[in-house]
Amino acid sequence: MAGAVRRMYLITYNWLVCAGWFQVLYIALKTLIESGHNHVYEAIEKPLLLAQSAAFFEILHSVIGLVRSPISAALPQISSRLYVVWGILYSFQEVQTHPLVSAMIISWCITEIIRYSFFGMKETFGSAPFWLLWLRYSTFLILYPLGIGSEVYLIYKALPYIKESGFCSARMPNKWNFSFDYFYCAILVLGVYIPGAPHLYGYMLGQRKKTLYKSRRE
Repeated sequence: MAGAVRRMYLITYNWLVCAGWFQVLYIALKTLIESGHNHVYEAIEKPLLLAQSAAFFEILHSVIGLVRSPISAALPQISSRLYVVWGILYSFQEVQTHPLVSAMIISWCITEIIRYSFFGMKETFGSAPFWLLWLRYSTFLILYPLGIGSEVYLIYKALPYIKESGFCSARMPNKWNFSFDYFYCAILVLGVYIPGAPHLYGYMLGQRKKTLYKSRRE
């Protein structure tokens, strides 16, 4: 019974989030063609925040053992994206119209539509077709560097606005006797990308080699 509930939950979760990313992609491409990149974020803000925030459950899935994916692989990518969508794009209008926002969103969408449909197929039918397996472990070769590079640049682009606005910063003296500077927090996040991005990319390369090699042998 527990196994059936787990399976039904994961089927529902994966297909719902896949549909969410498909909606974001459709709106982004439609807006990009009809109105230009300046209006893409405004058009997709709500579905983007919802689709990306839903990925938080993947961290919980790894922690409680609902899926076999290690937390070390899920946490860096999901936490960095959540930071970008909430801590940068949602919080600073000045970077919302940058052309790299469209590039980043489209790369995210394609990656996630493939990924969630892959897991959805596996949970629904017990396996996924080889072409979807190949897409899952091949498209990241281009899309991950594009997405991660865009994330890094947009955080960097937001730094002057973060510093000028004093956003989410608490400076001494205050009644809590505590200080926090969001500007330096953003710089720290950029620093985390240095080991984090190669780790994630290397993990996916290892998964690609192992999975596609195993599939060919079968």
